[in-house]
Formats: sequence, C-alpha cells, structure tokens
Amino acid sequence: MAARSERAGLITRFAPSPTGPLHLGHAYSACLAFDLARKQGGTFLIRIEDIDRQRARPEWEAQIYEDLNWLGLTWPEPVMRQSDRQPAYEAALDRLWDMGLLYPCSCSRRDIQEAASAPQEGVPRLGPDGLVYPGTCRPGELPTGVRPRETALRLDMRRAMQRIGPERLSFVECGGSPGDETGEIGISPEALVSEIGDVVLARRDMGTSYHLSVVLDDAAQGVTDVVRGRDLFEATRIHVVLQRLLGLASPRYLHHRLIRDDTGKRLAKRDDARAIRTYRDSGLSPQDIRAKLGL
Repeated sequence: MAARSERAGLITRFAPSPTGPLHLGHAYSACLAFDLARKQGGTFLIRIEDIDRQRARPEWEAQIYEDLNWLGLTWPEPVMRQSDRQPAYEAALDRLWDMGLLYPCSCSRRDIQEAASAPQEGVPRLGPDGLVYPGTCRPGELPTGVRPRETALRLDMRRAMQRIGPERLSFVECGGSPGDETGEIGISPEALVSEIGDVVLARRDMGTSYHLSVVLDDAAQGVTDVVRGRDLFEATRIHVVLQRLLGLASPRYLHHRLIRDDTGKRLAKRDDARAIRTYRDSGLSPQDIRAKLGL
C-alpha cells in the first residue's frame, strides 16, 4: 500500500516506555508531535510501550502523565497500553508464520557475536538492531506446523522480499535522515537482506518485539505521522516491510534531531540530571523547557 498523502485527519503519537523518567529528549519529541497535530487541527495520542514487563513500573507510567500534563500536552482517553495488545501481536505472528516467513532462533547475543566474527564471515556488519544476524538458525525449507510459543522468532528477510515481489518499497520522510534526506526515501531489497537481515519479531520473554508492536499499534491507532528521533531512521525500513506484508498503510515519518548532553552524548533515562521532573523541581516553567529545546 502507498504511503498516506492526505493532511486532513492528521494523527500523531508519543509512545514512551515506563522504565524510567522522561528527559529533555522525550520532551522534545512529545512537544513536536503535539505541536504538529495542533497546527494541522489533528489529534495527538499517547501510547504506553510496556512490552518489557520486567522493567515497566506503574510509578514511571504515572510520572509520564504528570510530566506531559505539566508541559501543557493533552490527549484523548483511554491511552493505549501494549500490555493489553498481546492478542493482536499473536495474530500477526500467526499470519507471518503461515506465510512461511518466520523461524525459531535459539542464538544468544554471544552466539551471534561469535558467528558474525568468524573469519569466513568477514567484518561484522551492524544494522538497526546491532550485529546483522548471520543466519545460524535459518532453515533451508519453509517452516510448517503450529507456530512455536515461548521462543524467539526471526523474519526471513530474503523470503519476505520474495513475498513482496517487484513492488517498490519506500516511505515519506518529512523531517530528515542522518544524512538530511527528505521526501520519498527508496528502500533497496538487496540492502534489506545484507544490511538489516533476519530481525527478531518475537522475543522469548515478551511474545513480541518493538518492530512488530510499533507497526501494529500505529495502524490500530490510525497514526498518519510518526514523530521520532533520527536514531530510528534505519529501523523504518523494517517497519515498511512489515506494513507491506500485513497489508497496512505506511504513515509519514518525521525523524528529528537528537537531544544530547554537553559532551555530545545522546540522552538516556539514566541521565536524571536532565529529567523533566528535575527541571520542574528546580523551578523552571514549561516555557523554559521549550526555550531550552529551541521550540
């Protein structure tokens, strides 16, 4: 399916994980998405990405809402929570399994590192998920039978490209890539196989993955414009593949600059000194935060 081209009914979203405090980078992304929706007369949504049940905490989710309200952001209720969406993820995995596009993988990160570093493999390649999987568990024949549960499942990217066929793959970039590309961004099938490879779509301890859940959730919420950091630009190629395989429309994407500390390092949730709550407690106003972020 083609990317959306209409501006009417624009829907953006901010999708934080309740695994720590929101920092300035989160504030920048959330405010950009909110401002875009308000400017176009659209809707700004919140989605809680809590598929990592081991790290998600109710107190962090409560603070997310508190911080965003303090920033002046509003959104409709109820808020979508990924922990309520497992049936949708299971259905999509069943569909992809029945297409013969998934296979179980028992490799650990150390296994992948060692296999990718083997002399016959050459220099290890890095993709959006780290080292490109060397294909250790990839089967020679299409998987059959009932989809296995409680195991990691990978997408066979080469077979996925064969399934999609000659259709041109691309997405619309309204912000900018790390190389400042905008407009229609073409996606090479060959690069998907060699530079991204067989990504994990279901983790053993989660039953899904970021790539699968974000695609399904954006579609379920009718998101037309995805606002997120440039660190996720390359992952968009994976998301477009899943959208084509599952018959979902592609939203437009706005990948924005990353907020960094004084040394140029990207902010993380462990940077409590730059947490929104810390700035609130020090007496700064929402307008001060916007000015600090150049908004």
